[in-house]
Amino acid sequence: MTAQDTVTAAMLAIGDELLSGRTRDKNIGHAAHMLTLSGIDLKEVRIVPDEEAEIAAAVNALRSRYTYVLTSGGIGPTHDDITADAVSAAFGLPCIHDAKALELLAAMYERRGMEFTETRKRMARMPQGAEHIPNPVSTAPGFRIGNVYVMAGVPQVFEAMLDHVLPTLAHGRKMLSVAVTSPYGEGEIGLRLAAIQKAHPETSIGSYPRFGGNGVFTTELIVRARDETALEAAAADVRAMIEAIRQEKEASPA
Repeated sequence: MTAQDTVTAAMLAIGDELLSGRTRDKNIGHAAHMLTLSGIDLKEVRIVPDEEAEIAAAVNALRSRYTYVLTSGGIGPTHDDITADAVSAAFGLPCIHDAKALELLAAMYERRGMEFTETRKRMARMPQGAEHIPNPVSTAPGFRIGNVYVMAGVPQVFEAMLDHVLPTLAHGRKMLSVAVTSPYGEGEIGLRLAAIQKAHPETSIGSYPRFGGNGVFTTELIVRARDETALEAAAADVRAMIEAIRQEKEASPA
């Protein structure tokens, strides 16, 4: 799809196991990386329990603020897989057994010689009118309703679904970045760096301290912008700041 200046996204990870620490989430990092490559700004991430009201409230809060909302988890066959119910409630739609999803799952279980039980049929449930997100790994589809894309929590399946979703999304202008290493800690550069950021509002300057041992701190500075000219101008000021501090230190009496 055509690129826009700014396209935003939020991610909603669903599951008690994430909040208890029994499962370590892998999907957020993968989604963040893939969205960044697509020029889509991931602006917010939430993790909520397997509670319908909490999921629905988060979906409604996020879908009104961002271009896209991606969810992971809670669309399996067990009693606590209630994401389809919650998203249906958020949109005020009935949650139904989708006919096409039932066909896909029935055929898959028949090929495997397994009974298509009522429990397994739960994986065909979605809001009425939702569109499928294909699942090439284990057949059971995710779904899209409005600007909300509901995907599985199993990392391999989530990644496969996301690969299908990303080409269908509007992409923003990709964020460019330049890294500048400062031999000085944040305490020495903080005020000057703030002034540079204020002078270049179209950029974002991240400051990441590093401890090199022997009590020496350095700082990795990452300048980000969508416009190359703006990026280079801010980076040049950062480099000039570092050089000015160096000269001041050399001129100071020992």
